[in-house]
Amino acid sequence: MKPRHDPAWDAFAATLQPHEMPMFPGSPATPAHPARKRLQFFFTGLLIAMSGSFGNAAVTANLQNLQGALGITPVEAAWLPVVFVMTNACMNLILVKFRMQYGLRLFTQIALAVFVLVTFASLFAHDYGWALASRAASGVAAAPLTSAGFLYLIQAFPPAHRLKGLILGIGLAGFSVPLARLTVPHLLEIDGWRAVYLLEMGLALMCWAATILLKLPLSQRFQVFDKLDFVTFALFAPGVALLCAVLGLGRIVWWTEAPWIGLALVGAIVLLTLAVIVEHNRRTPLINTRWLAGADLLRLLGAILLLRIVLSEQTSGAVGFLQVLGLGTDQLHGLFAVILAAMVAGTLVSAFTLNLAKLNKPIAVALALIAAGALIDSHSSALTRPANLYFSQALIGFASAMFIGPAMMIGITKVLQEGKQHFISFIVMFSLLQNVGGLAGSALTGTVQVIREKFHSSQLAEGVALTDPQVVQRVQQLSGAYAHTLTDPALRNAEGVALLSRQVTQQANVLAYNDVFLMISALAALGCLWVTINHLRPRWKARRAARNDEAAQAAAVAAAD
Repeated sequence: MKPRHDPAWDAFAATLQPHEMPMFPGSPATPAHPARKRLQFFFTGLLIAMSGSFGNAAVTANLQNLQGALGITPVEAAWLPVVFVMTNACMNLILVKFRMQYGLRLFTQIALAVFVLVTFASLFAHDYGWALASRAASGVAAAPLTSAGFLYLIQAFPPAHRLKGLILGIGLAGFSVPLARLTVPHLLEIDGWRAVYLLEMGLALMCWAATILLKLPLSQRFQVFDKLDFVTFALFAPGVALLCAVLGLGRIVWWTEAPWIGLALVGAIVLLTLAVIVEHNRRTPLINTRWLAGADLLRLLGAILLLRIVLSEQTSGAVGFLQVLGLGTDQLHGLFAVILAAMVAGTLVSAFTLNLAKLNKPIAVALALIAAGALIDSHSSALTRPANLYFSQALIGFASAMFIGPAMMIGITKVLQEGKQHFISFIVMFSLLQNVGGLAGSALTGTVQVIREKFHSSQLAEGVALTDPQVVQRVQQLSGAYAHTLTDPALRNAEGVALLSRQVTQQANVLAYNDVFLMISALAALGCLWVTINHLRPRWKARRAARNDEAAQAAAVAAAD
């Protein structure tokens, strides 16, 4: 990593104290700021961090509405959030080195300019192709905004509390989902998806202006790009994109029904394997596979992936369950307000109770809370309503905001201990697991729910026979609703049978979601046990070593006597 000649940086660095120098290559310096400027950094960081993920959250939370507005099929609609994840995951690979060599602000402004232009065009085109292009551009823009958000927030805190700014900045991105579910339905009532596009474009323009008016302190530039970086990117990016397509669309087109799913999975495996081979044999790799293969790093990355998967209980499980019961978006506002409040509390608790000596503890606590919340939800019924889920979903929302900061701090601590050259590798893998883990969680919960629904439907259907007097009585009760509109008894009876069939299907879906919640609870409980054992293992080793030393000393004393 060769520093670039930069007179402006040299002059600025001469004014800095040692603790004010950038922590990592490409990161801005952290000089002391007056209170007024710290406040400006704080609100700018809030704006940028929230804007980065709001657009995708708005689309994901209201996908059925967008599907109707564009006149597209469910499969076509499912591509919209998947395309966002594709570009966002790929851009994080190139972003870290770009900001080291050219600065984060340049990348942010280029990405925002592309996003604003594409979104502006989609306002007039109102076409599926432009909608896909807008989601892809949004994923590109979200990558630098996420990084810029917490870098601005770090500047807002005095030196002794800078890590709190980092935790807050990382946690803010998660607030976008409940916020989108609370606000976007009102925007749709005003001017449909045009209003949402205008809001997203307005936020992007505000972020663009903010990064120009309030600049981050200078950072040292390095000559970091290498020709093989572009080879890795050419293999890694399409490989990740194909993997995202498989995870995002597999449960919708169904894994064994669409031939392209298998081809895409094979392509992803081949491309990612080639990328790993290239990186493994490089002298200065973009992704240091040897370092990432260390036992401690593998355990950390496994815990992050597990947490992203089990958090699908809230994003896919609980919401899908309530939609199966026929509840609309307006009826879920109270639930998402509770989730948002819990996430705010979780982020604050994570930031202000951060203990660098016990970073595994909040991860274990988060998994325990998810296990408890999912276990409570596994006792749901067809009479369950959002108010019945407030407590369990608050636990999961709190946990989702609590774990991410400490998980990232474990990786940053290892980077500081073992060499800052590993920073790129950790950030790339952390971002990739966040993106792919979310898709994997949705794919897992959706697949298990469909399989279990078919099982329960067959089990319930076996017990419903028209020769059973109780079934006949139930059909007559249901068909009574059509007594004033249908005079033909055969038609009324057919409608009663159809209503009974829908009730059986709904009950099968409820049982299937209960199975999903129970599975997630078990996964989270096992993960909590695993993280707890890893956390306590060094203490057990230290105690065993101390006992052995005491025994050796006692034996030496006895031999001397």
